[in-house]
Amino acid sequence: MSTHSEDYAPLAKGSVADPFEKLHQKHIDAEVIVAESQSTWQESWGRMKTNRLAMGGMYALIVIIILAIACPMLSPYNSYTNDLDNTFGAPSASHWFGTDNLGRDLFTRVWMGVRISLIVGFTAAFIDLIIGVAYGGIMGFSGRRIGGAMNKLAEVLYSIPHLLVVILLSVVMGSGLVTIIIALSITGWITMSWIVRGQILQLKNQEYVLAAQSMGASGARILFRHLIPNTLGPIIVTVTLSVPSAIFAEAFLSFIGLGVQSPASSLGTLIGEALSSWTLYPWLMIIPAALLSITMYAFNVFGDGLQYAFDPKSKK
Repeated sequence: MSTHSEDYAPLAKGSVADPFEKLHQKHIDAEVIVAESQSTWQESWGRMKTNRLAMGGMYALIVIIILAIACPMLSPYNSYTNDLDNTFGAPSASHWFGTDNLGRDLFTRVWMGVRISLIVGFTAAFIDLIIGVAYGGIMGFSGRRIGGAMNKLAEVLYSIPHLLVVILLSVVMGSGLVTIIIALSITGWITMSWIVRGQILQLKNQEYVLAAQSMGASGARILFRHLIPNTLGPIIVTVTLSVPSAIFAEAFLSFIGLGVQSPASSLGTLIGEALSSWTLYPWLMIIPAALLSITMYAFNVFGDGLQYAFDPKSKK
């Protein structure tokens, strides 16, 4: 049989003519790949872009972060300077968000509060990331005895009331930003460690892990070079969702007087200060509460979008 660059296809059933018929399409054209291959990150980003709510949350977070950095620097007012002749001022052209009970510019203090909340949220999430990934990876990759003991320790720490930890640290270290970050980090990493542990347990028996072991790779190399990079999707989602939790915890602790103390401004502190007079001067509470709600909502919808982008089956 002669060879040609053209393909052939059989005729319809029942035909008595030539059993082969020439195709109009060349063999080389039939093998052309129309769609370009995409990596996991490109596919995830493509799914992310189709989620308008998540993209809106991402853009809102970018705007909030930029304003939290720039507004206190560009404002002509200092967040600590009192002006007793201009107390409880309504929003105006000179004071966009009004003034508080000591005549301080609320616009400057609110954005300073957003900055502090973001610092607490990102710092606590970063500490949770480092400790949780390392602890969870070792807990999942180790044997049943060591992993079980580490899991029991995590369960004991998780059972400690969070407010009790904050109160004890406040007595020992005093109230402040560092105390809040340490208090949030003591037990905040446990959720991350359990998620990483579950992922490692699913992956550690895969073929590429067995191949690395047969080639003499150490356990640390297999864990941090092969296993943990394959769990980045759930890790990123968990970090994104842990930021609003830390922000809300900081706002709550500052609201009850265990967090950032006045004259430093935090969203929780500003809401707590405005509580006694909010019926007469509602903007003192509405503005910081609205910014706190918007920030947390933006983080949550962005995190939900990331979860769907990395795991489309989670929404089905």
